[in-house]
Amino acid sequence: MAHQNTPQPPASNTPASFDWNGRSGEVWRDNQSRLDRMLAPYGAAAVAAASPAPGERVLDVGCGSGATSLELAARVGASGSVLGLDISEPLLSRARERVPPGVPVSFALGDAAKHALPEGTFDLLFSRFGVMFFDDPIAAFTHLRRALAPSGRLTFVCWRPFDQNDWVRLPMQAVADILPPLPLPGPHAPGPFAFGDTERVRHILTSAGFTDIDITAFDSPQVYGEADTREDAVAAALELALQVGPLSRAMAEQPPELRERAAAAVRAAFEARATDHVVTMDGAAWIVTARNAVLR
Repeated sequence: MAHQNTPQPPASNTPASFDWNGRSGEVWRDNQSRLDRMLAPYGAAAVAAASPAPGERVLDVGCGSGATSLELAARVGASGSVLGLDISEPLLSRARERVPPGVPVSFALGDAAKHALPEGTFDLLFSRFGVMFFDDPIAAFTHLRRALAPSGRLTFVCWRPFDQNDWVRLPMQAVADILPPLPLPGPHAPGPFAFGDTERVRHILTSAGFTDIDITAFDSPQVYGEADTREDAVAAALELALQVGPLSRAMAEQPPELRERAAAAVRAAFEARATDHVVTMDGAAWIVTARNAVLR
């Protein structure tokens, strides 16, 4: 029976519901190159906004498989350092494999909200889509700010609201009348779109001891599927959507007939976005910058 639903934001991706050290982390690791390519424009824009300088010390929060950590290391050079912090050992294992000899990058496994960090050490706190999952974001950012030098700064990129991001809205819209809806998160629940409200972001950062807060919209198309032919590009996009993100969770434990219908509907949605060999999706983010407001 069809379900008359409208697409909804996905439920939380916090560690309690998303096993970053199990199958989920392994899927992200195995799709590392594709996901890095999709997210590269956002990371590059955030790095440009952060403007890391030679010799600076950087903490990369939610570093994943290390793409932004390596980009930051190239900016700070041999006289600087980058520490990548993440809760996923599969992703950190991949990150360590990617570091060339002599590059000033190290990685640590831990929850950034409470991981022991040296106080007053880092010149820059950075994150590409890694800070929206804190259960208590004010406490987490307060903890991270203490690791900043008195003149230190913060830069991160986070998603704008769900309905502005076609990469997640489009497939969920395609299956809205086929699959049961995912549980709705609360308005401030941890998850990919938890920082869509700029006033909430300002409140969190101000309460955590940051000042000079700037929030700028950044839009970029994403290469969601690419191949030698249009048909194969659509197949690649569908394969990724079925492995990563809310569609994979919506499909979980559904009977084969519903899964087949849902996959066909998503394939049709991707076909409408395909060119000769690429499926592109629109993405909408905020780039947030701030400074440490607390003098020691």
